[in-house]
Amino acid sequence: MDDNLDFPRDDDPGNDADSQSNEIAAPIAASTDGGAGMNGDGAATNGAGLNAGNVRNVLIEQEMRTAYLDYAMSVIVARALPDARDGLKPVHRRILYAMHDMGLSPSSPYKKSARIVGEVLGKYHPHGDSAVYDAMARMAQDFSLRYCLVDGQGNFGSVDGDSPAAMRYTEARLSRIAETMLQDIEMDTVDWTTNFDDSLEEPTVLPAMLPNMLVNGTSGIAVGMATNIPPHNLSEVADAVAFVIDNWERRNEIGLEELMEFVKGPDFPTGGIILGNEGIKQAFATGRGKVLVRAQTSIEEIRGGRFAIIVTEIPYQVNKSTLIERMAELVREDKLDMISDIRDESDRTGMRIVIELKRNAAPKKARNRLFKHTQLQTSFGVNMLALVNGEPVTMSLRRALLVYIEHRFDVLTRRTQFQLAKARERAHILEGLRIALEFLDEVIAVIRQSESADAARTALMERFGLTQVQAQAILDLQLRRLAALERQKIEDEYQEILARIAYYEDLLANPDKIRALIRADILTLKEKFGDPRRTAIVGDASGDFSEEDLIAQNNVLISYSAGAYIKRMSSDAFRAQNRGGRGIKGMTTRSEDEVVDLLFARTLDHILFFTNKGRVYSSRVYELPEGSRTARGMHIANVLNLQPDETVTTMLVVPDFEMADYITLLTRQGRIKRMELNVFANIRSVGLIAMTLDEGDSLDWARLTKGGEDFIVVTRRGRALRFSEEDVRPMGRAAAGVMAIRLQGADDEVVGFDVARPDAELLVVHTHGYGKRTPISEYTAHSRYTQGNWATDHTRLEEVGPIVAARVVDPQDQITVMTANGIVLRTRVDGIRAAGRITRGVRVVNLAEGDAVAAVAVMTYADLNRGVDDGGETHADLALNGGETVNGNDIVNDNGSAMDSYGDSNSDFAVEDEEAPVTKAES
Repeated sequence: MDDNLDFPRDDDPGNDADSQSNEIAAPIAASTDGGAGMNGDGAATNGAGLNAGNVRNVLIEQEMRTAYLDYAMSVIVARALPDARDGLKPVHRRILYAMHDMGLSPSSPYKKSARIVGEVLGKYHPHGDSAVYDAMARMAQDFSLRYCLVDGQGNFGSVDGDSPAAMRYTEARLSRIAETMLQDIEMDTVDWTTNFDDSLEEPTVLPAMLPNMLVNGTSGIAVGMATNIPPHNLSEVADAVAFVIDNWERRNEIGLEELMEFVKGPDFPTGGIILGNEGIKQAFATGRGKVLVRAQTSIEEIRGGRFAIIVTEIPYQVNKSTLIERMAELVREDKLDMISDIRDESDRTGMRIVIELKRNAAPKKARNRLFKHTQLQTSFGVNMLALVNGEPVTMSLRRALLVYIEHRFDVLTRRTQFQLAKARERAHILEGLRIALEFLDEVIAVIRQSESADAARTALMERFGLTQVQAQAILDLQLRRLAALERQKIEDEYQEILARIAYYEDLLANPDKIRALIRADILTLKEKFGDPRRTAIVGDASGDFSEEDLIAQNNVLISYSAGAYIKRMSSDAFRAQNRGGRGIKGMTTRSEDEVVDLLFARTLDHILFFTNKGRVYSSRVYELPEGSRTARGMHIANVLNLQPDETVTTMLVVPDFEMADYITLLTRQGRIKRMELNVFANIRSVGLIAMTLDEGDSLDWARLTKGGEDFIVVTRRGRALRFSEEDVRPMGRAAAGVMAIRLQGADDEVVGFDVARPDAELLVVHTHGYGKRTPISEYTAHSRYTQGNWATDHTRLEEVGPIVAARVVDPQDQITVMTANGIVLRTRVDGIRAAGRITRGVRVVNLAEGDAVAAVAVMTYADLNRGVDDGGETHADLALNGGETVNGNDIVNDNGSAMDSYGDSNSDFAVEDEEAPVTKAES
């Protein structure tokens, strides 16, 4: 090309490129009077020169910036970010609409995924087939979406990271909940745009009755920004939407605390546990936050006294196979040296990763190290970025709810307008038909006299003032519609159409009624598709909500077995029976695993655990594993960081550390020690030394006192010693204590220890099921370290068995007796005969052959009614027989008859003679 071709220079590169757009390059010589032609000799070239159009001089930096911004906006708007109204990216929206257009409803047969992908590619989405198929497969994965939008058949991938099968093998159709995303789309409820080749139309947004952005979430990486919206529970979101609509006048003033009454936090499809509320609050308030998610784990005892950590739920978007590989890698690097084996036992019933620990490994410590070094504990970064009016906006929870409601308001308004237009069109036609029926003979005459249909239509329009549409409808009227009954149907339809028109006009004139429809729709979705939360939320101590605010104050029984299995269960799990009843199954135990302790508590109480090494640990009752009446429970290693070869020997429930001044400890061999209670108010997780023990002795009792009270100690061979609390001086934690009672021989030991309250009674229960209650006043006070009085008929110990438990009770109290075979009987104390000290008593529980009483728990009347209003029905009333209140103090028994709450009846709690036949209550 000729070197004389000259382009204008930009001598001021600081100017913006846009300011140079008007500077057109000088045209190359094209006139007839010469110039710099193609040959450089000044001759004209057909008077045109180089036909290059307009040429701009643009800096490369400016051109790259402009092109990159155009590309960035294309990625942001058309690919990576969801629309806040329906929560869908364009590819997902096109897939759902294409499936709807193909008629793939939930009731239709499945179609090959390849056909669906081809439909999407050919009509709406000019990108790679793998992108479309991967997007469709994700909508069918129940571990990716909280509520799947595609009903897939075949292999659509797994939580192990397996890819879906090839699209020629899998099949799909819309899920039932996806239908709500497309409902009413044919009623001009959304805007439409042309597809990539202007041959078809596609919706710019879906009607979306389902608040998809919140309930399913999404993630995407655009240019310079990203979104990561977590899924939530549909029932909670629906309640929040209804709440916002109910308070629409102050919608912009609704506080975060009010919304979090309904939406507790993210609800991941894979379950798990969210730790802390602060991240949730920050994300809901600002649209950005970090949520800490932990796997759902438990600790089980396996062969040889070893333990295994069982993982049943993992954090959202964690690859299970990669997680296990990472654990194995850390084991090889000796960072997790407590692990001996890792197995994946997951199957169709659920996830189960078994992590076996080495012998003497501390299970809770090993679990904490797993949380620290692996993705068993991970964070989910919330970034609620979505498109609002085509622009990326970071939204709070309130803003997201308002955008959804406003979108639905627009959809329902347009639907109502569409329905109103259709109704008016139909009413217009019906009005013409009514005119024709009114002047039927004349209409027929006009038509018969016309030369053609067009002439007849024109004549009808001129004669009766009809429109062309009405005249055509008359011409199309079938002769059978002229019958009297059919004519009445036309009139009925017309009246119905008028009523519908009035309804639609009223809707459009009253926005509150349209919002009421939105509320009704979302609550219908909740009723049809709502389900319980899968992800638990545990608030930490630094949060605004304490754990006590989230835990109900309930009565529970705490069971502890010889095999170190513990559980808490509702105190109502065992219906009160007659004394002498057979009881009901209370625990599934292994061979030789007997129940050794049974306590009554409230869920917010503290509980102290004393061990065979004289140490004490602390927990809260609600932290204990909860089980059913027949459940075996969970190993104590799930609760306490016990040392190797350390076992729990006794437990003490402490409702409040201010309720008493002292705690008194007693060992099986009769050594006693008194300490100040506040010493145990703050116990570290590794425990504290509570008492120095002799070889072969065990710390088995702990009681609270206020000073100046009496103790009563009962031995296995039937002796009971009552002495003053002042006989035992307060000591330090490391002291060994002093002797409390003189035992009778090597086979004798302490089996009961309690505070002797005035006017109370001592309940004594033998291993063979016999028991009695005797006034405390019959046990005279003696000096410490004497033998005291007889508490039973010691001459008949072979018949009734040794004493297994002794407790101080009141007549209104209730007791729960548990046997070695796991049978539990609950009965009232006043149903057990009051007898003298040197008697054997009556049969309290009817034992099966080979069974024996293992433990006795006392539920005091004060405990049963603690925290309950006096003015209404008490928990004690409900717990007594599990019946409903009739009136006053009447309770319905199993036969449906009423009985007095604390009186005798013909069948329940009757006092029997010592030799009377035993009543067998139903199991």
